[in-house]
Amino acid sequence: MSLRNLREYIDACFTGIWIETDEPDEAIQEVRQLAHDADWTVSVWDIAKGFAAGDGQEAADPLSALELFGTHASHTGTNLLVLRNYHRFLGSPELIQQLSHQLTVGKQHRNFILIVAPVVDIPIELRKQFLVLQHELPDREKLLEIATEIGSQPGELPEGTEREQLLDAASGLTRQEAESAFALSLVREGKLTPAALWELKTSQLKQNGLLELYRGTERFDQLGGLNSLKQFCARTLQSLRNDSLAKPKGVLLLGVPGTGKSQFAKALGNETGRPTLQLDIGRLMGSLVGESERNIRQALSIAEAMAPCVLFIDEIEKGLSGVQSGNAGDSGVSTRLFGYFLTWLNDHQSDVYVIATCNDISRLPPEFSRSERFDGLFFLDLPDRKQREQIWEQYLTFYQLDPAQPRPEDQGWTGAEIKSACRLAALLEVSLTNAALHVVPVAHTAREKVTQLQQWASGRCLSAESPGIYQLPSALKRRRSVPHGDPSLN
Repeated sequence: MSLRNLREYIDACFTGIWIETDEPDEAIQEVRQLAHDADWTVSVWDIAKGFAAGDGQEAADPLSALELFGTHASHTGTNLLVLRNYHRFLGSPELIQQLSHQLTVGKQHRNFILIVAPVVDIPIELRKQFLVLQHELPDREKLLEIATEIGSQPGELPEGTEREQLLDAASGLTRQEAESAFALSLVREGKLTPAALWELKTSQLKQNGLLELYRGTERFDQLGGLNSLKQFCARTLQSLRNDSLAKPKGVLLLGVPGTGKSQFAKALGNETGRPTLQLDIGRLMGSLVGESERNIRQALSIAEAMAPCVLFIDEIEKGLSGVQSGNAGDSGVSTRLFGYFLTWLNDHQSDVYVIATCNDISRLPPEFSRSERFDGLFFLDLPDRKQREQIWEQYLTFYQLDPAQPRPEDQGWTGAEIKSACRLAALLEVSLTNAALHVVPVAHTAREKVTQLQQWASGRCLSAESPGIYQLPSALKRRRSVPHGDPSLN
């Protein structure tokens, strides 16, 4: 719920309101403006200064602040007490009891207590008495206003598409952060550009530790094959830019390790001009009760604030493996994370395009891959001869190797294995055939699992290479039909 609706909740006599914000000064200023327009009385308290008006040294004490408010508040009007960062003191039983008392009697005298804090940390005794509101970050209109003020000289503020890219980069920043990033851009380059904003966002995400901002250079033309998958994702995101009512959700990529799932997710961001945020579900797990659930809410909130973006979740089955195993070791944390993530996937309206990769679909519950969670479930198979030729040419050029030299037998090789052979040939200064002696394809080391994965995907997944449903290659179908009774035939 938004702070914009604060007046409605005051009129309805919600005496306890918790405002979650990263911009306390802005939130308090909005409360002051609302109180001025409605002719309400407002007092602001913090531990350093006590009440802004100054009611004596004792007012700097958190408990005395509540007592003074209850004593001095007018009984003929609406009175608001804004407590800044008051969550730091809610471990005291006396303070919790006094706060509960003030919230109860406040309904009779229209006395309201508003706690402004960067986190929601309400003691269990008070949870039924507080309503949580979200102070929203500045929208594009406000960011443009800030940029116009900073870049006030001719040529400093870009126009057209460049301006939209600048606002995309600024999305998710607070007002103060946006002002600082715009100013840094002017100092460095003499005009407003997205580079300084992305630098600031990268620093923020490193401090947070839940998401990582990937700023690589991969493109689709550096990724051999996967033509159907490339076209599908590009078209769905193009429809969004054309103001389509249908909103894209993302794709779930199932495939053999090394077939380009992760590289595709990173390349898609560059192809569509979106930042790629990488979410490691393992980082969400916290040691304290409720910490993991709070982490995933925070991570998804950050992703929504940075929209439009690509949210990349690699090997998601490993992070959510506890869902299928009965949660015996994590007290149901995996199930709660999974449930929250499923709800968000289904309901979110933000421009966050999710790409989740998976190597073992059996470790994910069936409801994860049903319709309307993702736009499609694609299978990335071992590359065929034509795809392997494209990948060889790509990496021979990249590592500056002789394209005319003989190549090793590459049946069943993945793109990652072809890249490894080229890299080793350049590193060891040997031929491709000699470098291939150091490469053991996953089709050999995990043959049974690869075959099982292909058989499961046949008829169930979309093909990443050609339009339509993936079908098991004819050679594998013949192999599967061999009778199991004679080992010599297998």
